[in-house]
Amino acid sequence: MPYTAAVITVSDKASRGERIDTSGPAVRKILEDAGFSVCYASIVPDEKDQIQAELIRCADEKKISLVMTTGGTGFSPRDVTPEATMAVVERETRGIPEAMRWASLQITPRGCLSRSAAGIRGATLIVNLPGSEKAARENLLAVIEAISHGMDMLASPGSTDHSH
Repeated sequence: MPYTAAVITVSDKASRGERIDTSGPAVRKILEDAGFSVCYASIVPDEKDQIQAELIRCADEKKISLVMTTGGTGFSPRDVTPEATMAVVERETRGIPEAMRWASLQITPRGCLSRSAAGIRGATLIVNLPGSEKAARENLLAVIEAISHGMDMLASPGSTDHSH
């Protein structure tokens, strides 16, 4: 059975209809190609409380397995997606953003500037991706296989035997 997924685009301009969101649909396609069932997508402005509310809605109310955000991970004062994410997760998953930054550094020295975060809320994994379509695609492709395995571990009832 495929895991459910949501894609939340965080962008002031896209939320006001001043820019077409291309990163959200690109992320959706990668997730669907990897076997995820994308059942929810939204666009919210760079407002910490609105980002948090959307993450909580996806995890607690909609019970979505994987929530990917795109946007709001840079250095701009309005880039608050990692802070919103860390405010709602119960367990941080540092390895995912570390792997994404490492992969980005293979492409550009600016890869170290990403402030992406990731963590678990209940049975939901939340991962931040950069806002540019190119960077969002590169980052997600770098970790999608590991995320799929992580989803299996998150869905298991207890400790998993990894000796095989």
